[in-house]
Amino acid sequence: MAEERTLKEYATPSTGESQAIIVYSAVEGNNFEIKPALCNLVQQNQFYGSPTKDLNLHISTFFRLGGTLKANQEAVRLHLFPFSLRDRPSAWFQSLEVGSITSWDQMRQAFLARFFPPSNTAKGRDQITRFN
Repeated sequence: MAEERTLKEYATPSTGESQAIIVYSAVEGNNFEIKPALCNLVQQNQFYGSPTKDLNLHISTFFRLGGTLKANQEAVRLHLFPFSLRDRPSAWFQSLEVGSITSWDQMRQAFLARFFPPSNTAKGRDQITRFN
């Protein structure tokens, strides 16, 4: 259950450490490291919430970049995915409940549910059936 806060507490910047939205599982080996160059590549291909941006292409590109590291794929994806978001999607990610994401599948499903809702599929089907 969420801790109750006063209006003043919401308006005052927090001085405590932020809580993790993603619960990271243990990784194989003790040398898990994501190189800054990979973070930069992911940030160069950020999703910013444009309705014309292809979500499947974003995830495919993200998989291709994250796939350059062979070990600990689940951990790599979970650590890197927040870097692939900008503007409204980044704000959405930050609004998720602390500890609510525990796997890559859960992260992917939450992302697609938010930015590619079923209404988009219905809209696309409607456009195809009305094609002249």
